[in-house]
Amino acid sequence: MYVRDARNRDEAWLLDHIEAMGLDETAFRSRDYVIAVDEESNTRAGFGRIRIHKTDGEVCELTSIGVLDGWRRQGVGAHVVERLVDGAATNGFDVVYALTSEHDYLSQFGFEGLPAEDLPERLQARLEEKRETLDPEAVPMRIDTDRFRMPDRLRERFKTAAEAEPDEEPAESAEDFGIDPDDATYKYDTS
Repeated sequence: MYVRDARNRDEAWLLDHIEAMGLDETAFRSRDYVIAVDEESNTRAGFGRIRIHKTDGEVCELTSIGVLDGWRRQGVGAHVVERLVDGAATNGFDVVYALTSEHDYLSQFGFEGLPAEDLPERLQARLEEKRETLDPEAVPMRIDTDRFRMPDRLRERFKTAAEAEPDEEPAESAEDFGIDPDDATYKYDTS
């Protein structure tokens, strides 16, 4: 398992999964994303985005972080977040923000909550927008990029991550289509 920068050919896949998970696709640019990939099967397992807001100076936000169902609880999201924070630091950001209801998840890496009024002005407006459209429980969080810490348990899970087998879908029955099998007659019934 590894995390790489998204490529142009990942765009449709990203948009499909962002929509399916109900994540933020505002001002979508595939080059802002990273993707977790299983190196054995080349299966994409998760993704996340750095969004840079250019106003009175630049502000960096982590957003649209998602892990596919069969890959959850294996450190995939943690490594996506780590790659995003590292990327922000490489691009000269000392602080990274996140606006999310998943504050417990991010706090394990060193993210801390802050009052909305302490956010940069552009992110205050973004928080209101996000609460109205995508995540009513979103709270502001921040981390100094040099204070990010990966818990050992998540690093170990990621090393051995493997896609969980999907649950088998139950067989479809006549009742699924609104047909009463005891009383229904069929056009080609020969009994």
